[in-house]
Amino acid sequence: MHAFLSRRVVTPQGLRPAALLVEGERIRDVVEPSHVPPRAETHDFGNAAILPGLVDSHVHINDPGRADWEGFETATRAAAAGGYTLLVDMPLNCVPPTTSVAALEEKRAAARGRCRVDWLAWGGVAADNANDIEPLAHAGVAGFKCFLIHPGVDSFTMVTEDQLRVVLPRLAKTGLPLLVHAELPGPVDAATHNLSRADWSLYQTYLESRPPEAELTAIRLMLSLCREYQFPLHIVHLSSSEALPELRAARLEGLPVSVETCPHYLHLTAETIPNGATLHKCAPPIRSRANREALWNGLREGTIDFVVTDHSPCSPELKRLDEGNFQTAWGGIASLSVALPLMYTEARDRGFGLPDIARWMSERSAKLAGCHATKGRLAAGYDADFVVFDTEGGFIVTEDRLHYRHPVSPYLGEKFHGIVKATYLRGHLIFENGEFPGEPVGREYSGAALNKLASQPSFL
Repeated sequence: MHAFLSRRVVTPQGLRPAALLVEGERIRDVVEPSHVPPRAETHDFGNAAILPGLVDSHVHINDPGRADWEGFETATRAAAAGGYTLLVDMPLNCVPPTTSVAALEEKRAAARGRCRVDWLAWGGVAADNANDIEPLAHAGVAGFKCFLIHPGVDSFTMVTEDQLRVVLPRLAKTGLPLLVHAELPGPVDAATHNLSRADWSLYQTYLESRPPEAELTAIRLMLSLCREYQFPLHIVHLSSSEALPELRAARLEGLPVSVETCPHYLHLTAETIPNGATLHKCAPPIRSRANREALWNGLREGTIDFVVTDHSPCSPELKRLDEGNFQTAWGGIASLSVALPLMYTEARDRGFGLPDIARWMSERSAKLAGCHATKGRLAAGYDADFVVFDTEGGFIVTEDRLHYRHPVSPYLGEKFHGIVKATYLRGHLIFENGEFPGEPVGREYSGAALNKLASQPSFL
């Protein structure tokens, strides 16, 4: 038995002095420090906090097929350095996309023996794979992802309302959630047409090309379909605060809908993005300072359930750094290794605490992915996944702290509060003070679909 002690442990009952008693890969109990059995090997972290291992349910690992953008080895290394112990991989940027059982098996082969943290896969809903939905559910995906607008790669097709109506009765039978990139192409196409002669090195041009209307109309469509077909709906990377009132009303109505946002929407603002700074491009876009604060209020009131990275790396060439062209640059921000300090920095300044961070970045994302029976909490019977986080320290973001394949970031040079000192996965030390001890012990999480069928997500 090992006992991991801290004066600040984030438990389901709150922040308190405690000891995690770990046997094998599970937490046997969480006890007062004075109740540690004499036979236990103790590890005392003092005032450094112990949080549940973070769960990121929105990550683009891009493997197999685009490991030159990112891969299981580098993505999970960055995750371990950032305090994450489980990633759920999006289906679109790998080759082939995860829209069939055969493609899922290729992903499993690519991951084998290369993961520093545990992982799961989302299945894809594309224009022509309605017959693959139930087989993918039985094969073990955590749920499904679709795009209502072109996703940036041609191999993964967007879906229309008519195509969704074919899929949704089948998806509803599985009990698994549908994650939706909620932007409709009509408002985006119209805005882009009006900007045909604009200067695309200006961030304002890109911002105007993806108006809030695109998100708002897409969310209205999905809420209507959710009401009709009664499936678990999840809105990914909410960027526009204008959608919050309708999402709040949908929750009060009792619709099974949940919502995420991302660190970049809670930290960056359109007013501070330099022209030509294509490292800041993502879709939907980073909006105004007032919009950022409204998203924080959405988190405070619970309309937004949790925070994920949408870690979406690519080769630096695709960011068009020399051109500074927001129209042609790849849209995506990679942040697995710095998301926790970033969120702590912003949350602390708004009066939030570590229990809020754990709820937003671990417990609720684990629930969406169907892992909530063994991931996302520091409690008896759960996997011994935890992160040791020094809230008194700070650092300036440099390339050597990023750990993913291509060390580029809009956060380089920024100072964040809080340092990830160590990360443990099922009781194994997988990161400590910049090092990655031991061999990769991460594996595919099993049982998510069964957990989901037994208990559909509810964040109300």
